[in-house]
Amino acid sequence: MKKLPEKVSKAWDARKDAVVFSTVDVKGMPNSVYVTCVSKYNESVIVIADNYFSKTRKNILAGSKASILFITNEGTSFQLKGTIKYHKSGEIFDDMKKWNPSKHPGNAATALEIEEVYSGSEKLL
Repeated sequence: MKKLPEKVSKAWDARKDAVVFSTVDVKGMPNSVYVTCVSKYNESVIVIADNYFSKTRKNILAGSKASILFITNEGTSFQLKGTIKYHKSGEIFDDMKKWNPSKHPGNAATALEIEEVYSGSEKLL
């Protein structure tokens, strides 16, 4: 499994609140949503809580890959791309339930397994 470069891992910890999470449907139509309930599970996996997904959930369950776009407080942007796993139970799901605000349903934990990392047009991984 690929790991975030140290520079990107530190940038993740200094990101602005919301990130953009993008998937693609079976016809190739992209779908992007702002998400705030997101956490770094480890250096290889970013987890997004499925609180109110609809189109995004359909895309994930249909086998879409995904990307996360985030910006740091200093204005540097990073894009993480990879494969998605959808967890309705287990270790990743249980971890999500610890940090996802109780006012949200936390239907599942969407785990992005990092395959590529970019900052602008520069490929970092």
